[in-house]
Amino acid sequence: MEKAIQGSQVEGYYQNQRPEMLPFIPAGAKCVLEVGCGEGGFSQLVKSQLSAETWGVEIDERAAKAASKKLDRVLCQSFNSGIELPHHYFDCIIFNDVLEHLVDPFAALDFSRQLLNSKGVVVCSIPNIRYFHILVELLFEAEWRYRNDGILDRTHLRFFTERSIKRTFDELGYHIERIEGLHPSPSWKYRLVNTLLLGRIADMGYTQFAVVARPRN
Repeated sequence: MEKAIQGSQVEGYYQNQRPEMLPFIPAGAKCVLEVGCGEGGFSQLVKSQLSAETWGVEIDERAAKAASKKLDRVLCQSFNSGIELPHHYFDCIIFNDVLEHLVDPFAALDFSRQLLNSKGVVVCSIPNIRYFHILVELLFEAEWRYRNDGILDRTHLRFFTERSIKRTFDELGYHIERIEGLHPSPSWKYRLVNTLLLGRIADMGYTQFAVVARPRN
């Protein structure tokens, strides 16, 4: 379950802090694990805001070394059942823009259940392939152009919509407590079409969805 990120990836990829995801971290979280933590910028924010014990998993050696200076513990290896992490220990496991890079994101979420304590949650940000601008390009330009970042990042292995996100978590035994769109489209054309369709394509207005999910007992 390795992230498909290469050394030639856009500069700063591992430095992205994602402060907009902070409100989704439970206020009472005292022990947090971030999978694909990069250089540790986001978990450092969590640590400063919540005084939480912060762990990270990162396969890129350079990024992991930088993260180890900010977090309590960082493991430089793939996130799978062979990794040495305490079971039933974490209040929150974070996947910020990670699941779409994994060969088997379903196994990663399933394994996470073993690591969460009885009140623990998974927090994710997941790109939305049904984003309005992506579909316009596909339908009217007959184009599916991979890029260095964004929804069609050339390193993405999996693609999700709001509906498929909900189905995935349900099938893996999670209850979604919160799901919200991030980075709404600035397009007036999208807003007009969505209004005319009585909000039926509301999910197409966001580049990503933030998810908070708890394993069902």
